[in-house]
Amino acid sequence: MHKENEWMPELPEVETIKTTLNRIVRDQTIKDIAVYWPNIIKRPDDVEEFKQKLIGQTIRKVDRIGKFLLFELDDYNLVSHLRMEGKYSVQSQDEPYKKHTHIVFQFISGEDLRYNDVRKFGTMHVFKKGEERTQKPLNQLGPDPFETRFTMDYFQEKLSKTGRTIKAALLDQTIVAGLGNIYVDETLFKAGVHPLKRANELLETEIRDIKDEAIQTLAEAVKQGGTTIRSYTDSTGEMGMFQQELFVYGQENEACKNCGDIIVKMKVSGRGTHVCMTCQQE
Repeated sequence: MHKENEWMPELPEVETIKTTLNRIVRDQTIKDIAVYWPNIIKRPDDVEEFKQKLIGQTIRKVDRIGKFLLFELDDYNLVSHLRMEGKYSVQSQDEPYKKHTHIVFQFISGEDLRYNDVRKFGTMHVFKKGEERTQKPLNQLGPDPFETRFTMDYFQEKLSKTGRTIKAALLDQTIVAGLGNIYVDETLFKAGVHPLKRANELLETEIRDIKDEAIQTLAEAVKQGGTTIRSYTDSTGEMGMFQQELFVYGQENEACKNCGDIIVKMKVSGRGTHVCMTCQQE
């Protein structure tokens, strides 16, 4: 269970990082790899095999699946999850390493792609190209809100099968990928739905509002470059700006921007949850 003050990048932040990485590492060829914290590498479980598969490969594209980054190379795909504190940066090979630099992809161009992670919770999986969705960690993911398969029929069916709170259901990556604590709170506020409502008791109109607001909220956050809470930056060190647009997350004891009542913070499914009791009646 994550502690209440812990936060990890969600879909908009990972989308921003993906876009940045595409600008700066696309068509870069890996000359060598330095691994200083092997536990980050989950597949293969042998570091030398990890290096052997990737050295000599060229990064053709960086994509995103839910909260995961997908580095598409010539013959393999590298699936990377940043978890709470993972960050990528591109620097000259002459630059000294930062304290928490754990994986370094050295390019023939003379630049490095460096993975820095204070908590060391991030993960990397290598798959033969095309096999990444058939096994963990991607094979259990539901669609993210931007995918065409995130339909009203799909969403309604999934929610009808769980008696959990709607907050817990939206955090479940097997139902919808990419949403986390920040954007679930924001989505439910904008949809006017209390986070403690049971998913299988929601009206069709409430489900539609949640679906529409999830898409709109994430799209706006992507446009703003993600949300800065604590330490998030993209790969060039630029801070996300969506925190200026937040209505309830982190706004406890502040006046609701809609009605003026005080935003309340409570625990739902073990997560700090922000609610306007007037706009989101239980």
